[in-house]
Amino acid sequence: MEGIIHIQKTFEKVIYIDKKINNREFEDCVFKNCDFSNSNFNSNTFLDCEFIDCNLSMTSLAGTSLKNVTFKNCKLLGIAFHECDDFLFQVYFEESVLDYASFSNKKMPKTKFINSSIREVTFVGTNLTSSVFDNCNLDGAIFNETQLAAVDFRTAYNYKIDPEFNAMRKAQFSTQGIVGLLDKYDIKIV
Repeated sequence: MEGIIHIQKTFEKVIYIDKKINNREFEDCVFKNCDFSNSNFNSNTFLDCEFIDCNLSMTSLAGTSLKNVTFKNCKLLGIAFHECDDFLFQVYFEESVLDYASFSNKKMPKTKFINSSIREVTFVGTNLTSSVFDNCNLDGAIFNETQLAAVDFRTAYNYKIDPEFNAMRKAQFSTQGIVGLLDKYDIKIV
């Protein structure tokens, strides 16, 4: 059943744990209250799709296209987004848990992360130009050789970013957030 195309469909309460779905196309589809944890979604295409209240933790997305895909209130633990197809990669996250995910070397300018947990996430070599981290927990997130120009960190918290190893021109930070930029100097700000 490979090569199936789904257009404008809604998938609700689908429980598909530890399963394999490959070489499918989903266009303008909505996934609600689904559990796809530990599944293999390699080589699929998701175009203009929305995942709401879904669990995709540890799901493999190697070679998968995510083109204008929204995740709302989703659990996305440990997903290797860096393995997704780069062509037109565009995602949006709201009230989601992305802990331990990886976006290494992805080009994802203008990405919005809203009210999300982004703990221990890897952004090494990632282009996040003009992205927004609105009220996001970035505890342990790794930023190295990351393009952070014009990124909005004003309401983000718990981040540690070394300005010497990241391009940060015109990035925005709150006064409280400045501590996360000076962490390596082991100084006290009172």
